[in-house]
Amino acid sequence: MYVIEDKGGAIALMLASLIFLGTWPAVLTLLERRGRLPQHTYLDYSITNLLAAVLIALTFGQLGESKPSMPNFFTQLSQDNWPSVLFAMAGGVVLSIGNLSTQYAWAYVGLSVTEVISSSMVVVIGTTLNYFLDNRINRAEILFPGVGCFLVAVILGSAVHASNAADNEEKLNGSTNIYKLGENGSVDSSKEKDAAKDLENGASAAKYVDKAEAGTAEYLIELEERRSIKVFGSSTFIGLGIVFFSGVCFSLFSPAFNLATNDQWHTLKEGVPHLVVYTAFFYFSISCFVIGIGLNILFLYRPMAGVPKSSFKAYLNDWEGRQWALLAGFLCGFGNGFQFMGGQAAGYAAADAVQALPLVSTFWGILLFGEYRKSSRKTYILLGFMLFMFIVAVAVLMASSGHRSTK
Repeated sequence: MYVIEDKGGAIALMLASLIFLGTWPAVLTLLERRGRLPQHTYLDYSITNLLAAVLIALTFGQLGESKPSMPNFFTQLSQDNWPSVLFAMAGGVVLSIGNLSTQYAWAYVGLSVTEVISSSMVVVIGTTLNYFLDNRINRAEILFPGVGCFLVAVILGSAVHASNAADNEEKLNGSTNIYKLGENGSVDSSKEKDAAKDLENGASAAKYVDKAEAGTAEYLIELEERRSIKVFGSSTFIGLGIVFFSGVCFSLFSPAFNLATNDQWHTLKEGVPHLVVYTAFFYFSISCFVIGIGLNILFLYRPMAGVPKSSFKAYLNDWEGRQWALLAGFLCGFGNGFQFMGGQAAGYAAADAVQALPLVSTFWGILLFGEYRKSSRKTYILLGFMLFMFIVAVAVLMASSGHRSTK
């Protein structure tokens, strides 16, 4: 089994994890904005997410000599370690539900703000739990000021969202475009029939969104016509409720994985070695896969959030954007795997520094989706301070990392 022996290697894994985990949400958001049904996207994503765990287990989990205290992947599959396996699978369940929830939250609340709120909850709840589970392996005098920096960034992120929402409302109220908002927030257009006809063959949405300049009212309205999850007229509390629910789920999966690999509660029989990170991640990903596939097959026929019904046959025939959904699964799978590998060496509280992933998501949100384009000066100032605090937070949390002995 491959073991990380130095702090530098652990930090490198956490940085790679940060990039991967901050990028895959942007890929799924892109597909939703292009009109692909979220059920189809998540089914594709779930396949490669599991495949990433299998590849990690068969490579890193089998490298090197198998030791009694740290057996290789195949050796450990036959051992009596079911209490730890159940902790790992519980972590996979809550992560899968959290990821599924955020897929809808990105549409209602926006990519950047969703990631900021959910990540802050991971830092406040999950990182605090991991600190005590890890027998205080991380330096508290550095770790908790880092948590404080994260909370400041969260407050600034909330202010960015409020300011940007006010900017968008002002744009829509002052729009002279033929598209107007109806009383219930739906799109009302004098060209509604023509647009609907074009949407059936997939040409209208791309044409309209490409024509409008990012950041304008026309862009916002035309995007609403194309996307698969309609958000105009929805209650603010619906989106925020989804975000907070996903944040609670995300806060619990890392401590559950920590318990699976380190057995702080002494649930294993005497002489049974702890689950190595690669085996735990394999079981973790299996439960993540089962929940993701099961729920989204259900959502094909009983969709949420006003998304159109579909069928398994329609999913199999939907190749539009499938390669991007598969890529997102790989990014998330390897991102989670690298986070856990870094956490095993440096402590899971420090590995939770990857929850600064809104830095990366915000970058993609601005670059790909034109978030905050043509916003007010106030919004830009708040955005700049938010990103600065995230940079400080991730640096401080990584500086707090200790090193777990593997001897």
